[in-house]
Amino acid sequence: MENSYFEQERYERAKKQVRRVSGFYRHALVYAVINIIIAIVNTQHLEAGESYFQWQNFTTLFFWGIGLVAHGASVFLPTLVIGKNWEDEKIKELMEKEKNHKWE
Repeated sequence: MENSYFEQERYERAKKQVRRVSGFYRHALVYAVINIIIAIVNTQHLEAGESYFQWQNFTTLFFWGIGLVAHGASVFLPTLVIGKNWEDEKIKELMEKEKNHKWE
């Protein structure tokens, strides 16, 4: 019974992580599409001889890019920092402590 509980818990966490990764990929896709559209519009509105490489043409790319990097870090870094099985081990540890001290 306890084993099936852990399996269900791991399944739910994996499902949540898949949603988070999927959300990041959608965010990255929207970022790319919107910034391509912005680049096309900016290119069409250049004066003759004007260079595209100006700060105002890169502000959305830059600041939204910071947000995208933060989103990616929140999705992928926790497993790199504390490990994939950390939550499972911590849950087992806390349940074991509770079981051992239940009647005290």
